[in-house]
Amino acid sequence: MTARERVLAAVHHRQPDRVPVDFGGHRSSGIAAAAYARLKKHLGIAQGDLYVYDMVQQLAIVEPAVLAAVGADVVELGRGFMLDEKDWKPWTLPDGTPCKIPAFIRVEKQGADSFLLSPDGVRLAIQKQGCLYFEQIHFPLLERPFEEERFADIEDAFAHTMWTGIPAPGGQMPLTADGLRQLAAGAKALRAGTDRAILGIFGGNLFEVPQFLYRNDRYFEYMGLYPEACVRLSEKLASLYLAKMEKWLGAVGPFIDIMLFGDDLGGQNGPLLSPGMYREYFKPFHAKMWKRAKELAPHIKIQLHCCGGIEPLLGDLMEAGLDMINPVQITCAGMDAQRLKEKYGRGLTFWGGGCDTRHVLPRGTPAQVREHVLRQAEILSPGGGFVFQQVHNVMADVPPENIMAMFGAIAEFGNR
Repeated sequence: MTARERVLAAVHHRQPDRVPVDFGGHRSSGIAAAAYARLKKHLGIAQGDLYVYDMVQQLAIVEPAVLAAVGADVVELGRGFMLDEKDWKPWTLPDGTPCKIPAFIRVEKQGADSFLLSPDGVRLAIQKQGCLYFEQIHFPLLERPFEEERFADIEDAFAHTMWTGIPAPGGQMPLTADGLRQLAAGAKALRAGTDRAILGIFGGNLFEVPQFLYRNDRYFEYMGLYPEACVRLSEKLASLYLAKMEKWLGAVGPFIDIMLFGDDLGGQNGPLLSPGMYREYFKPFHAKMWKRAKELAPHIKIQLHCCGGIEPLLGDLMEAGLDMINPVQITCAGMDAQRLKEKYGRGLTFWGGGCDTRHVLPRGTPAQVREHVLRQAEILSPGGGFVFQQVHNVMADVPPENIMAMFGAIAEFGNR
């Protein structure tokens, strides 16, 4: 099988020739730039600069030589854009490693701290001295009343949150006629240049964006106090996303295989909201967006990036039209891989769950990593419906020996 055929077989619940692998195919399956620099050195790859494409999480672009070394079968749509050196500018990681970041990113230093700025100069996020990532510090609607809100101008606030205001490559282009032409051209060229499956990150966050705007503690209060306003907000967001989707899929739909939405609905101990709240506030709008996406691009599969212990919500998510879930956070309550596979594996693809990134990958020995990965693959791979990735991004402190033990183990499993 080609890489794309392998992924498509798995997500259509057919047994592929081996388990397909994702490494850097989206913004939760990648690697922190500091760890990536060490991984390249470990692999003896000296050529190429270090490109940090996700400033918030400090994620590196995984280069073709590394994709080949780990057997990756997926590539993110963003790799079709910002291919000229003038699109990047120099920066330095907290550990002193030189790198390049997108030229459109506005970042400033104050003492030992770094700030990410909006286009009009508002400080959105801070990376304090000694910290590896950026933290949101500006919530544009924090003091705005909520109960009677009609959210007519809410899109204007998107430029002033860390997650919605700091785009990654491909996301910086406006959905104007010219921007859509550039999107289509980049996506088409990427498709022509790879046999890997292409994953397009759309977003469409309904539960998280209000947290970025109002701050999560405030929004959680509002969910309890003002249910009608919460429904109005989800309806407004879905309307904005549907209008964007029409344009975005019109440009890139023919060239992608998977469309990624996002909403972290869970925490370590279970969902962050009750199933009843999910059904009232979000499910109807997820269903509307996912149905329309499949109408516009019938060949694509819908994936939701959703962290945490979300097992009590999986049935509702599937009813809403979800095809695959990521990152399958196996250390959270209710997320035992065996139980998930038995209960949901016929209709849901598990894109993740292949290696625990909380304990095993950063702290285990290479032998322990290997044993763990082989066990997870044994559970999740039968009948397809499984794409291997570590539970979330490889963090900055993970040794390269463990990273390669992880990918070596999944390759070993495929050769059995």
